[in-house]
Amino acid sequence: MNSFKISVKEFVTRTNAIGLQAKAGRYGGTYAHKDIAFEFAMWISPEFKIYIVKEFQRLKEAEQKQLGWSVKRELAKINYRIHTSAIKQHLIPKELTLEQKSFVYADEADLLNVAMFGMTAKEWREENPELKGNIRDYATMNQLICLSNLENLNAVFINEGLPQRERLEKLNLIAIQQMKVLENYGNHRMLSDNG
Repeated sequence: MNSFKISVKEFVTRTNAIGLQAKAGRYGGTYAHKDIAFEFAMWISPEFKIYIVKEFQRLKEAEQKQLGWSVKRELAKINYRIHTSAIKQHLIPKELTLEQKSFVYADEADLLNVAMFGMTAKEWREENPELKGNIRDYATMNQLICLSNLENLNAVFINEGLPQRERLEKLNLIAIQQMKVLENYGNHRMLSDNG
């Protein structure tokens, strides 16, 4: 109870406390480990306790948003290596320069962007000049899951020798079908969680 009173020196003597001490003299005062200081402050002031709880909740929400962004970025990279390996093995002739090879990689990345989002990276940048990053930075989790699947499937289609136009058509149909499933699953899950 906060009506109970005991001096710091007496508390340290009785409990052998190491996280709390009182010093006399010119630079004296009461010193405590931050956890103990917070506990005393919350004990004395309910307003301070509410402030600490709200600040903790705010920090946890910010941490979750940051984790979500990191997970989204990692998810977008899952099949990147498989995809670029298939491009390198089957679509890039040996005599191309490094600059020419980069066009092939960019072209295949845009193939996936068009199949998934209906536009190239350049078209997205032109429509969104105020946004930093790229189209994939603003994708939903479901879009990134689907995009990761498309990367893997495109690698398979490249290995099978399918022409780009045919791959684009197949990937677009797969993207539409997978997004319906993912969105339907998310809506169904929200309803079952709420009901």
